[in-house]
Amino acid sequence: MHTLIRTEALKLRTVRSPWLLLAASPLLMIAGVSGLVVSTGTDKALDTAAQSGALAHVGVTSILTLVFGILAVAGEYRHKTITDTYLSTPARGRVIGAKLVVHGVLGAVSGVLSSLVGLGVAAAWWADKGVSFEWSDSSMWTTIGGGISWNAAFAAIGVGVGALVRSLVGAVAVALAWVALVEGIVGQLIGDLARWLPFNAGRALGAGTEAMTTADLLPRWGGGAVLAVYTVVFAVLAVTTSVRRDVS
Repeated sequence: MHTLIRTEALKLRTVRSPWLLLAASPLLMIAGVSGLVVSTGTDKALDTAAQSGALAHVGVTSILTLVFGILAVAGEYRHKTITDTYLSTPARGRVIGAKLVVHGVLGAVSGVLSSLVGLGVAAAWWADKGVSFEWSDSSMWTTIGGGISWNAAFAAIGVGVGALVRSLVGAVAVALAWVALVEGIVGQLIGDLARWLPFNAGRALGAGTEAMTTADLLPRWGGGAVLAVYTVVFAVLAVTTSVRRDVS
């Protein structure tokens, strides 16, 4: 398994597209934090709750790690390298397991990098407004930790989606349509049941202080538990589907 993990990491070092995708995460953080500060209107609104809200954008970057995970499997089917991968390692379950580990870890690393960028941008804005940035605020760090976990979970879920929908374009379209349409629009029609869907569970895990007071989210621990279940389910589906289905 160690060799497979190293091989998967080597594959990622030889292609650009996944890294270009993850490079957009810090840019999204800069835009999100800056937009929140500008929209507050007054310096007095930049309190600890605003800090937590600003760093909640770490979780939003999980959309990019989701696509990053999809590329792990669907990308190989698109470029027809999956056949060579399975010929060199016939134990397909171990191949998918290595992809889940590597992409999950890199999803978390991406979350950490986004957090560092977000902290730097937020601290700079607070200083520019003449407001003290509370580095010791526990709710902000809890939000950051939730956002990093959300990134890691969505990267692993993306691997599962890529294994189930082997078309790269189709898998990305399905994933984004789910977030935008099913959870964004249809979710409003099914009321409290929408809280149990993957993206909303992630929102609960990585939400800021003010967002946690809304009734449409699970408690933070609940969101984390539900997202963990989804991650395990998609990981199992990725392995079983890849083992049973023909490559072609």
